[in-house]
Amino acid sequence: MRVIITAAGAGIGRAIAERLTRDGASLAITDVDAAALADTQSALGVPDAFAKVVDAADDEATATFIGEVCTAWGRLDGLVNNAGIAGPTAGVADMSLAEWEQTIAVNLTGQFIATRHAVPHLKAGGGGAIVNISSSAGRMGLAYRTPYSASKFGVVGFTHALAKELGQDGIRVNAVLPGIVEGPRIDRVISARAAQLGISDDEMRSRFLATTSMRKAVTAGNVADTVAFLLSEAGAAISGQAIGVDAGLENI
Repeated sequence: MRVIITAAGAGIGRAIAERLTRDGASLAITDVDAAALADTQSALGVPDAFAKVVDAADDEATATFIGEVCTAWGRLDGLVNNAGIAGPTAGVADMSLAEWEQTIAVNLTGQFIATRHAVPHLKAGGGGAIVNISSSAGRMGLAYRTPYSASKFGVVGFTHALAKELGQDGIRVNAVLPGIVEGPRIDRVISARAAQLGISDDEMRSRFLATTSMRKAVTAGNVADTVAFLLSEAGAAISGQAIGVDAGLENI
């Protein structure tokens, strides 16, 4: 299986790359962080030609990378649209248009860009699978995180529409909606929200976890396992779904 993963340098993207490598997949990976990308590349043995610093919102750079990779491979079996940013934590009247536009550009437009360049290669190979990383914020919304929530709702809509459009070409499209994922990114989100409410990080973390029925966070590995399933033959009859990996998140 030959799979392109965006933002594979750390976090969920790195975990997906590690899991697919264990499954025997050949990978092509991108990230905006050169050092993180190099670390993943070295750890997983990804050849130089298949690891490149690319901004997900850069159409030309994405097109070039996908074109070169697919020419070298001769076919493409899967695409994981993982690139995303947290965006600002602020009231809607207190954030800038630039902050809004950057969040939408990376989280939503970036998925469109990668998909539009990957689809011809998936079709040429007789089909495959696309997995779009959304968020629990893509089904509930997060107060003070309007650009992020809007972008992640958009990913779910994009996924449903693509599944209908591409199913006849043998291309399955699903979204994975992680909840509270352990790691530095959620630590930053918790700190920003705690500061806004004037409470401690520990109290904010407790409030976050109390929104899950299992009273715990999930791991990047949990998300990666679901992505690997959706890309595999075991998920061959699954398309057009938005699947939560969130420890039973009830409200946020």
